[in-house]
Amino acid sequence: MLFFVILFFLGLFIFFLIKGNKNTKDVAVKKITVRCPDRKASAKNIKILHLSDLHLENLSISPKELDELISAEPIDLIALTGDFLDRKRSIPKLSAYLEVLRKTNPTYGTYAVFGNHDYVLKEEDFETLKKMLQHYGIKTLQNEHVTIQLEEECLNIIGIDDYTTNRSYVQKAFHGVEEGMRLVLTHDPSVILEMENIPFDYLLSGHFHGGQINLPKPYHLFFKGKLPRMNIIKGLHYHNERPFYISEGLGQTGVNIRIGSRPEITFHQFS
Repeated sequence: MLFFVILFFLGLFIFFLIKGNKNTKDVAVKKITVRCPDRKASAKNIKILHLSDLHLENLSISPKELDELISAEPIDLIALTGDFLDRKRSIPKLSAYLEVLRKTNPTYGTYAVFGNHDYVLKEEDFETLKKMLQHYGIKTLQNEHVTIQLEEECLNIIGIDDYTTNRSYVQKAFHGVEEGMRLVLTHDPSVILEMENIPFDYLLSGHFHGGQINLPKPYHLFFKGKLPRMNIIKGLHYHNERPFYISEGLGQTGVNIRIGSRPEITFHQFS
């Protein structure tokens, strides 16, 4: 009898492994519209492609598949919110994916912040990663911002460095930001809880992978702070009436399976 019980649970375990791995190839392409009533038409018309948490060590889609998923949509700006990889040997693999993004030729460029896994790299390897991003025309932001002049107002892109590894300096990132639209990029959305008096229009982030494995809830994320304990781990949310989005990410970490979550690509626009 015990043998059959063990066999049953072993079969169930194998089923979840196979199903979980299959889920990593089932990419959700989502379109998010956020209300920004105070912004001018030129800012509202911007269409943003958001990718997060590629985790190249456990990424199930190829550069060609990424191209097929994003090429049909108009893209004015690309936002990359960290956790590209955490091993030196994965850096060359990133090149083909960055070439896909460069080919889209976004009107206002591509911007990136780093995540906790990126900072696992040795300093010299991290610099290699950063230089590769810059080689492909990607502006990296570490507690800094850039300002783009649109027809009617400015678009400020503010990059807050990784909160998990205590690299976030919100005041520094916002220092000297001009009047106009404020788009914030960061990896760990938990930093939003320390932005009570910082006005912004929209924040893009990742980090939680939508739980990645939820049986039935992502209890394993609760140690990561207040947001997971509030069951805020993915999708569109509001804090003090300010909208922020948490991507489920494109890759996986630890093991290459997803249960109760899906990898995602998101397109954002404003109304």
